[in-house]
Amino acid sequence: VSVKLLKFADDTTLLCLILDGKESAYRQEVKELAVWCSHNNLELNTLKTVEMIIDFRRNPPALTPLSIMDSTVATVETFKFLGSVISQDLKWVTHINSIVKKARQRLNLLRQLRKFNLPQELLKQFYSAII
Repeated sequence: VSVKLLKFADDTTLLCLILDGKESAYRQEVKELAVWCSHNNLELNTLKTVEMIIDFRRNPPALTPLSIMDSTVATVETFKFLGSVISQDLKWVTHINSIVKKARQRLNLLRQLRKFNLPQELLKQFYSAII
């Protein structure tokens, strides 16, 4: 099993490559992370913890749900990682759709502000700042 632990601010991401269906090493890594957190007075919020499985086999095997400290971890199809939406199929469609949605919302806000007859320069600054 190849394991990479990524930390950013108060988020921790554990990336594991499981070969030949040997997921016990992956589960052991998760267990060791939970123990390390406990020993260092850090609390894992299992309600915010998710697992995303990427498997390109035609018939992927059913995996046992992951548990941390007697709490079952939710399995998700998409995950937001450092501002990028990653999906199980590793395609960009979900990420692009989220960016387009956010841009549309902000453009709508700009349209609403235009109705208040604000100076053009202020609207340009707003546009540059949020879009």
